[in-house]
Amino acid sequence: MGDLDPSLQPRRLQQMLPRFEYVFQTRVVTGDVLHMAYGAGERLMVQICGGDIEGPRLRGTILPGGIEWPTYRPDGVGMVDACYTFRSHDGVHINIRNRGYRRASPEVMQRLNALDEFVDPGEYYIRTTPLFEAPPGPYGWLADHCFIGIGERQQECVEATEARE
Repeated sequence: MGDLDPSLQPRRLQQMLPRFEYVFQTRVVTGDVLHMAYGAGERLMVQICGGDIEGPRLRGTILPGGIEWPTYRPDGVGMVDACYTFRSHDGVHINIRNRGYRRASPEVMQRLNALDEFVDPGEYYIRTTPLFEAPPGPYGWLADHCFIGIGERQQECVEATEARE
């Protein structure tokens, strides 16, 4: 491989940084948790029991039967991996595959996992990149854009605000 000419630089990329538009909020209700050893870390299997989606461009109900498979690495960082389906207010079924990261200091993570108090989301980091499977038509735009989710853990559910580029 040859050396690149140092004068060869992006021309417009810095002016094209993503700008995000709020799309909807999810409230995902979780159920039973199964803990499993996973190499040097821990894997969980968390049932998704339901929830809802509400926003200016999308409304619907999260269907029971989804699953989250978070993995916690030895350094305490959680890797989010969730798959679930929701039904829009007008009856269209849409699948979500949500992946990302959850991290905090060990003390904050312990409080967060105890679920017996509200922990300010400014004390931890939950970010995801959801991918959608949506049929062509009024919700086809979900499968054509990049999204980012910002999460907050509540006692009753996990809340996320989703924005698209």
